[in-house]
Amino acid sequence: MNRPLEAQDHDAPIFAPGAFRLRDEQAELIERARRFGHRVLAPRAEKHDREASFPIENFRDMHPEGLLAICIPRQEGGLGADFQTYCLAAAELGRYCGATALSWNMHVCSTLWSGALADDLPMSGEDRAEHIARRRLHYRRIIERGAIYAQPFSEGGAAAAGVVAFGTEARPVAGGFIVSGKKIFASLSGAADYYGVLCTERAVGAAASRRNTLYLAIPADATGVSVVGDWDPLGMRATVSRTLLLKDVFVSEQEMLMPRGVYFQAATRWPHMFLTLSPTYMGLAQAAYDFTVAYLRGEMPGTPPVKRRMYPTKQIAVAEMHVQLEQTKALWFQAISEAQPDPSKEQVLRAYAAQHSVMENANAIAAKALRTCGGQAMFKNLSLERIYRDSRCGSLMLPWTAEICLDRIGREALYEPGEKDE
Repeated sequence: MNRPLEAQDHDAPIFAPGAFRLRDEQAELIERARRFGHRVLAPRAEKHDREASFPIENFRDMHPEGLLAICIPRQEGGLGADFQTYCLAAAELGRYCGATALSWNMHVCSTLWSGALADDLPMSGEDRAEHIARRRLHYRRIIERGAIYAQPFSEGGAAAAGVVAFGTEARPVAGGFIVSGKKIFASLSGAADYYGVLCTERAVGAAASRRNTLYLAIPADATGVSVVGDWDPLGMRATVSRTLLLKDVFVSEQEMLMPRGVYFQAATRWPHMFLTLSPTYMGLAQAAYDFTVAYLRGEMPGTPPVKRRMYPTKQIAVAEMHVQLEQTKALWFQAISEAQPDPSKEQVLRAYAAQHSVMENANAIAAKALRTCGGQAMFKNLSLERIYRDSRCGSLMLPWTAEICLDRIGREALYEPGEKDE
């Protein structure tokens, strides 16, 4: 007799609290996310993937669970999750619906970056007081109204990789800024209440500089905000990441998510902030393995209860997947546990290696799962086909694509800061 999915071993936490020495409060919060993903996200994932429609109901259901406020400090009414706890919770959501988990990350980063991350960085007393007052405005919107924040990042050039200043610009005016520009792959486009836009503050006649990056929350209904283009990609279809256009949008100073200069500090001194896309793919890697084990044991809902586990080729494939999954988990867990200001060279290299490993190995595990399970696993009524397509997108995502990770590892391993060849 098949056991209920909730009771099956392959649906246990990805990171067992005892084995990974998690605190009780961490384990409870991560378990909350896991159960929410299983109960709420999984049944809706296929529909939104087929339609390329944004799962707004998932976000509405997150509100009473407190998950929209997971990284809002406790003193502000949130759950107070730190970087590591958030990443582990996000991985649990990712195993049930990659697109929801990835979109949720865009929302949560508006609170993580303005919360725990900003608290780690130096500010003047005046800037700190203003920042706390401003972020409280955003936190209240989320806690009281369930407001959803997006985080459009990419522009189609080198800005998202941190090489040049953002082309989206904010011209200072009385009481705020006039913002103009374009963001592509803007997840939650048309669904978010606020867009957390990274842009360059630039007075008339001034040169653009990465040091002048602003992080502004732009109301979705502000005059000059529009969403254009189609969305019909290979994977991550339910993120609905269309193009966001900003034309002479007035944004109040109260909408600053970070004080001037703090984002540049964070990008250079808190590099693990760019690892927050990886939890989704850690979850997808686990999901591909989970599917394979359940399928070969004849326990996959929607398929006949036929066991296929007795074949040596299947056993070897599962063993190889297990080894790759455990290697990925160990490296990734170490990297997210080292997140802090001013990490060492070795810690930064490990973060790049973890990002690369998760993004590449999630798809490699999913590909092996498809081959191992066979032709029936290709059908869209089963989740593996979606997991495979979603997992293929990870290595392409800025700011740390798989190629960028390799480039930086090679360069930074061979050169100390300031070193050049004669």
